[in-house]
Amino acid sequence: MSMSHRILIVEDDAALRATLAEQICLDGEFSAIEADSAGSAEAALANGYCQFDGILLDVGLPDADGRDLCAKLRREGYRMPIIMLTGADTEADVIRGLDAGANDYIVKPFRRPELLARLRAQVRLFDSSEHATLSIGSYVFRPGAKLLLEPARNRKVRLTDKENSILRFLYRLGGKPAPRQTLLHEVWGYSSSADTHTVETHIYRLRQKIEAIPSQPQLLLTAPGRCYKLNVAAASGVAGEAALFRQI
Repeated sequence: MSMSHRILIVEDDAALRATLAEQICLDGEFSAIEADSAGSAEAALANGYCQFDGILLDVGLPDADGRDLCAKLRREGYRMPIIMLTGADTEADVIRGLDAGANDYIVKPFRRPELLARLRAQVRLFDSSEHATLSIGSYVFRPGAKLLLEPARNRKVRLTDKENSILRFLYRLGGKPAPRQTLLHEVWGYSSSADTHTVETHIYRLRQKIEAIPSQPQLLLTAPGRCYKLNVAAASGVAGEAALFRQI
């Protein structure tokens, strides 16, 4: 039910790029945006409406060496996991890729289960790191630090473990409503039949922290059927997914 992790695939071979996108999106765990060059990859990253959870980066690009692009992205402050894809498997090649800032290095041809396993592992690490940042309205959400930053007011909002988990889970749903029972299961590990008001209590306290007028919430909304959701337009800065683009 959760929102897929968005992956940027940077590969100049159109057939391989399409195959990679199809393979990683097959189970709904990941979604893909494609780029066929270093230039189009940087354009995708510069688009403020696109937030990526990881990059699959080919070494041999038409306008740059993928390792040089990786090093440049690290210098510019991009911290999402980068997995290098290459046909070169010598020790020197691997070392150069890792020294450029790559998190992992996969040699072509590779098997889908191995690629997905490595991608999942790196995304999990990033999700729990201090570097992961998400936009929720006027806030910058750092789930690894259990923190909401409001730059316009130079304000920090500290979150409890459960508040942090609620926001992270609802954000991943992309604006879809989460039933109370689902939150109980995903955040607290309770069975769907548990009779408790803990969800309502935590939602109330969270609104006191993040809403300008808690009684008139704009970010953390109540939906029909005892459901809760994040305002997707406020969370991403645009209405829905219309502003997302696909570089090819």
